[in-house]
Amino acid sequence: MEELKYYGHQHPLLMLNEEQFGVVDCSRCGEKVSAPCFSCVECCGFYLHKTCAEAPLELNHPFHCHHPLVLSQNPPCASYERCVCDFCDETCEKFIYHCSCGLNFHIKCALFTFNIAERNLKELEHVALEDPSFSSKNDGGNLRKCFGCWEPLAIYTYFSLDCGFNLHKKCAELPLKMDRLCHRKHPLVLQFNCERRACKVCQLTQRRGFVYGCSPCELAIHIDCASPLPVIEHKSHQHPFTLFWRQIPFICDACGTDGHHVAYICGTCSIMIHKKCISLPRIIQHAFHVHRVFHTYFIRKEYFESLNCLWCHEVVDTELGSYFCADCNVIFHVNCALKEKDLYCIVSQENEDDKSLDIPVNSITKVLETNDDGEATVIEHCKHKHYLMLSDNIREHGDKCCDGCFLFISPKFYHCSRCDFFLHKSCAELPKMKLFSKHNICGETEFFSGSKPFILTSDCMFSCELCEYLSNGFSYKCNECGSQICLRCLDLFLQDAVKIPGHKHPLLFYYDYEEQCCACGRDIIRAFCCKDCNFHICNLCVIRPTRVRHKCDEHLLILTYDKINDYAKYHYCDICEKERDPKLWFYHCKTCDTSAHVDCVLGKYSFIRLGSTYNEGNHQHPLTFVKKIHYYPECVECDKPCEDLSLQCAEPRCNYIAHWKCRKLAIRGRY
Repeated sequence: MEELKYYGHQHPLLMLNEEQFGVVDCSRCGEKVSAPCFSCVECCGFYLHKTCAEAPLELNHPFHCHHPLVLSQNPPCASYERCVCDFCDETCEKFIYHCSCGLNFHIKCALFTFNIAERNLKELEHVALEDPSFSSKNDGGNLRKCFGCWEPLAIYTYFSLDCGFNLHKKCAELPLKMDRLCHRKHPLVLQFNCERRACKVCQLTQRRGFVYGCSPCELAIHIDCASPLPVIEHKSHQHPFTLFWRQIPFICDACGTDGHHVAYICGTCSIMIHKKCISLPRIIQHAFHVHRVFHTYFIRKEYFESLNCLWCHEVVDTELGSYFCADCNVIFHVNCALKEKDLYCIVSQENEDDKSLDIPVNSITKVLETNDDGEATVIEHCKHKHYLMLSDNIREHGDKCCDGCFLFISPKFYHCSRCDFFLHKSCAELPKMKLFSKHNICGETEFFSGSKPFILTSDCMFSCELCEYLSNGFSYKCNECGSQICLRCLDLFLQDAVKIPGHKHPLLFYYDYEEQCCACGRDIIRAFCCKDCNFHICNLCVIRPTRVRHKCDEHLLILTYDKINDYAKYHYCDICEKERDPKLWFYHCKTCDTSAHVDCVLGKYSFIRLGSTYNEGNHQHPLTFVKKIHYYPECVECDKPCEDLSLQCAEPRCNYIAHWKCRKLAIRGRY
C-alpha cells in the first residue's frame, strides 16, 4: 500500500484501492469519497480523493498566466462574504486554489480546467453526451448553464451531468488561440476573465467561465461572440438573419442601442440588429399595463398622442424598435420593457390571438331614473340595499366621506336617503371586476401569464396590498391569492400622470428612484417625480387625504405643503407636542392655528368607518367600530382603557368592548 505525507494533516496517509470504508467526505473538497483514495493511518476520520491528495500546492494555469494559483486551506474572503468558485459559481467552503488577483476555484474545478487547457480530456472520454434525463432547470428553478460559456446548457450538445460539470462539448474543445476581424492586432487567447472586463462585442460582463482575451489590449470577448453563427433563423421573424462584421459601431434597429462589431442583417426588411435581439419576445404582458404589448421595428407617430416611454418617461424614437399597445396610447423602450424580469412575462405565439377576457360588469345593477343629459340620478348598487340618489349638494353633505374610498365627498356623489351612505359618482360606477397583471407595484410583484380578475368587495376588514392601511371600505380582491387593493391606490396606479394640489406639475412614476421623499422625509426606492423640478414623493404621500377630521380640532384639518411662518415656536405638533420639520407636509387648521404631523392625524385607522358592523369571531352579537372620546371603558381582553379603535357590542344590555388589536389577537389565538 502506498503511503503519503500530506500538507495540512499531522499523520501519514495510506492509499486504499478497495471500498474499505462507509460513506465519507473528502476532507479537502467536501464531496463523497470513492476508491482509490487516501485515509489517515491513525484512523482519525481523515479521507482524501486521490486527485485532491496529489493536487500541487501551486498551479501554473494556462488560462491564468499572470500569477500562480495557490492552494489555500481556507477561503480568503471575509467571514461576512460568500466565497464563490470562478468556474462553477458554487460556494467554496474548504480547500481552494486562490490567486492574489481575486480568482478562486474548487480543487476539482482548477484541475479540470487545467486538463482542458492541456487537452487532457481522459475523464470525459467515456462520458455520455446529452443526458436523456436532463432537466433544463436546476433544483432552484433556474436554467442550467454551461460552466465554460455560461449560455444555457440545452442549446448545444453537452456532456452528461454524471461528469460533475455542466459543460458543452464545444466548450471542452475550444481552440486556445484564434484570430478575429473584431481584433486584428493580436491573437485572442482562451483565459479566465480575471479582470471582469465587459465583452468588446456585446458590452456585457461575464464573471465566470472562459473568455477570449488580449492582455496587451486589455479586452475580452465572450466565446459565443468570438464565433458567431453565420446565419440565424428564429420564429419571431419571418426571414433569416445573416452575420455581418462591422469595424464601426451601429444602432440596433430592434432595441435602439449601440452595437459593436457583430451585427445581423435581414436583407429583405433592411434591418440590422444585435445577435441577442434576434430572440426578443414578440409579445409580452407587462406589470405596468393591463394589455399585451407588441414588439415592432418602427411605428407611425401619428397613431400616438404621446411618445413618452411608460417606464422612463423619455421620448421613444419611432424609427427604432419599441414595445407598444395596440389598444391604447402606451409605448416602451425595448430595454425599459425588459429591464426587470419580475415585471413581465412572455406571451407565447400560440396564445397571440387569444383575447378571451371577461368584459367587466358595472356595479350599478339598475338605473331607475335619468336626467335630460342621460345621467343616472337614481340607481340600485350592488353594495347597498337601498336606492341611491345623485346629488351635488356639498353644503348639506360636505362633511361626509365616501363609503368606498373614505375621502370627503365632492360633486357629484350618490347618497342614500334612508341611511348614512355616500359614494363618489366615480366610486359608484366602478366595475364589479377589473383585470390586472400585477399585485404590488410598490413592493414585490407576483406576476402572471396574463391578466387576472380582481373582484370588487366591501364590508370586510383588509390591509391594502399597496399602502398597507387597514380599511373596511371598497377594495378589489384577487380571486387567486386573496390580496386586496383599496380604491385610493387603485385610482393612483391607473393614471399615467398624477396631479396633486401640492405641486403645479404632473408627477410620473419611476420604479427605480432612490431618494428621500420631499413630503415625509422617508427614504424611498420608488417615487412619483416631477420631470420639470427636483420634486419626488412616495406612493403613501400621493394618496394623503387633503381634508381630514381629528378630535384635536373642531374644524377640518387641511393638508399643508409649505411652512406657514418662520417662527420656530410654531414648528411643533399639537397632538404629540414634539418638534415638526417645517419643510415636510403637515395638517393645519387656519382658524385655530392647529398644526400636526401627518401620521399623528391619520394614525393607523383613518380608513375604517366608525359605526360599521364587524361579524368575525365568536361573540354572540354584532360588533361595531367605535372611537371613544369622552370616556374610556376598560377593554375586556387587556383591562386597559379603550382609547384607540375599539369594537363595541351593538346589543344595549351587553357591555362587551375591546381594542381592535386585542380582538384581532384573540381571534387568531382561537383559530
